[in-house]
Amino acid sequence: MSTAVQKLGMPKWGLSMTEGRLIAWLVDEGAEIAVGDEVAEVETEKINGAVEAPVAGVLRRRVAAEGDVIPVGGLLGVVAEAGVPDADVDAFIAEFQASFVPGESEEDAGPQPETATVGAGTLRFIRHEGDGDAEPLVLLHGFGGDLNNWLFNTEALAAGRTVYALDLPGHGGSVKLVGDGDAAGLAATVREFLDGQGVGRAHLAGHSMGALVAAELALSEPERVASLTLIAPAGLGGEIDREYVDGFVAATGRRDLKPVLQRLFADPDLVTRQMVDDVLKYKRLDGVQDALRTLAGRLFPNGRQARVVAGELEGGYGGPVLVIWGERDAIIPPAQAEAAPDRAEAHVLPGVGHSPHMEAAGDVNRLLEGFLAGVRAG
Repeated sequence: MSTAVQKLGMPKWGLSMTEGRLIAWLVDEGAEIAVGDEVAEVETEKINGAVEAPVAGVLRRRVAAEGDVIPVGGLLGVVAEAGVPDADVDAFIAEFQASFVPGESEEDAGPQPETATVGAGTLRFIRHEGDGDAEPLVLLHGFGGDLNNWLFNTEALAAGRTVYALDLPGHGGSVKLVGDGDAAGLAATVREFLDGQGVGRAHLAGHSMGALVAAELALSEPERVASLTLIAPAGLGGEIDREYVDGFVAATGRRDLKPVLQRLFADPDLVTRQMVDDVLKYKRLDGVQDALRTLAGRLFPNGRQARVVAGELEGGYGGPVLVIWGERDAIIPPAQAEAAPDRAEAHVLPGVGHSPHMEAAGDVNRLLEGFLAGVRAG
């Protein structure tokens, strides 16, 4: 195939994704595009997402039509410079379509779940190997989430470093025992995980409850935390949406769970039926309800955040800090970003809710990549 013609393929978002439906093209044929431009919107069983251009050039062909279901790694379109002959573009498409086998592409393979044993039990995680020697990045999800919450981020952030995403105790495929359910205990589990992986020092990025856990570890062992990224974090103020916390714990069916999950996003249509079903399936696992009640009661008693670390971070952790919040966060007020350390780099994203790493993944990835590059350069 011609190296002057580049593939725009169906990405793999999450462990279980095998195909996606093209909802809409966001750019016209013949348009100049840059790396990172959003070119198409794709629907998966989990959530809708924007496909970003992997290369710069001209979108020479929109091969897939809106409404088409394309396997992971399949051809959405092709990018080439304007001077590349149409015959070369056509030959690239024909050769690709003739040789492509669903399930055998690099995109389809992706990282597979692994397990690690810590004092509390088994933790599930994925490891996305980067091609560089930068210190690894560890991603920690929020209350009721799991490693799949980072489905739009792990690959993008793995350039130059290894990225880990793990299920915290009580969540996903990890042990459902959470001990006292406090942030210090969860942070200790993350520390054990890092020890088991031979990781002496890492960048930590956490969402909501996961951000509090990351901050707790940075405070207890600052020398092990190369940088701290807090995404819509718990731990910077007392206020939190009690309706969400109580509703998530209490929900037992689609009708009561869906509106709770919709509070996580500025665009409620991002909550698909499959997302609701997956969360229900998780909530019905043995031990989950006890774990959620314990965590909620310890971390968010009476609809307040019990552990506020903002003041401690100012002096107790001297490393670089990045704060990312959604302007329309309905769970934790974005005004709490003002309590971040004075040295923190802070961004509030317009039109985004409590899950910016999912709802505005491209923006979050670029902010995090730039931040980590600056940390390394410094």
